[in-house]
Amino acid sequence: MTHQVKVVITDQVFPAIGTETELLASIGATIEVADGTPEDVVRLGGDADALLNTYMPITDELLGQLPSCRIVARYGIGVDNVDLAAAARRGVTITNVPDYSVEEVAVHTLGLLLALTRRLPEAARLVAAGGWGLGGLRPIRRLSTQRAGLVGFGRIARRLASYLTAMGCEVVAYDPFIQPVPGIPPLMSLPDLLSGSDLISLHVPLTPQTRGLIGAAELATMKSGAVLVNTARGPLVDVDALLNALRAGRIGAAALDVLDQEPPRPGRIPGDLPHLLVTPHMAYYSEESIAESQRKAATQIIKVLTGGQPDYPVRP
Repeated sequence: MTHQVKVVITDQVFPAIGTETELLASIGATIEVADGTPEDVVRLGGDADALLNTYMPITDELLGQLPSCRIVARYGIGVDNVDLAAAARRGVTITNVPDYSVEEVAVHTLGLLLALTRRLPEAARLVAAGGWGLGGLRPIRRLSTQRAGLVGFGRIARRLASYLTAMGCEVVAYDPFIQPVPGIPPLMSLPDLLSGSDLISLHVPLTPQTRGLIGAAELATMKSGAVLVNTARGPLVDVDALLNALRAGRIGAAALDVLDQEPPRPGRIPGDLPHLLVTPHMAYYSEESIAESQRKAATQIIKVLTGGQPDYPVRP
């Protein structure tokens, strides 16, 4: 490189950035850490060659104030916070890390499904309140008698399917972007999957087409004992409609690791719904997955700024 390369981290969420610092030093790059606001990114990075990004929106307006920026490397999988069309128009490469937390999210999803089908949260509350036995916990059905419907069948869903199949569960899927081939579970329409599955897990990106994918109408078509899990993107589910369905007993249980607003406003997530389990957007996390995300995101910047091709380009 013929000049001092600058990389700005738009919003720092990791305990340390030693991995990025060491890797980017190989091309003579320095790192600045912004406070998560566009104003600070522009202040620090008006001459930046690249951005490392987690949650902060990457807008056309922001990119317009960063004329030297050639790549925005997301640490995560989703790119719904990035204006992909604006980036393409301005010649800015966008990358993500689509494979860094596949195991973690699949395992977390499986854990939520098992916790709800075995009614573990209710059982723990029963014991904590001084109770004992199966009173109020029936019925519990054998997992191998149930059908799991996976909405979207990418990397994470495929890993989850392998776990569920190994445990004897029937697996079906909805994904309009794949074709039925050997090794793929039976593909169904979304209405048929929702109405015919005992366990439903969401694994699609957030797009204008998938926002509100599960609302009151869809919940009304599910089995009365159905379990719904969302570890993908919060706005896929109309949370208010879900809470109403749980209160009315229209579905059996639900688990959410992501919400349409994070963190939720006080009182948004009720503590009196025994069939609701919410975790704080942690499915992606393990020490190993974070290290992998940092390493792979920084590597995309190195490849682009040295004239190479990124491993994970994201296009409109």
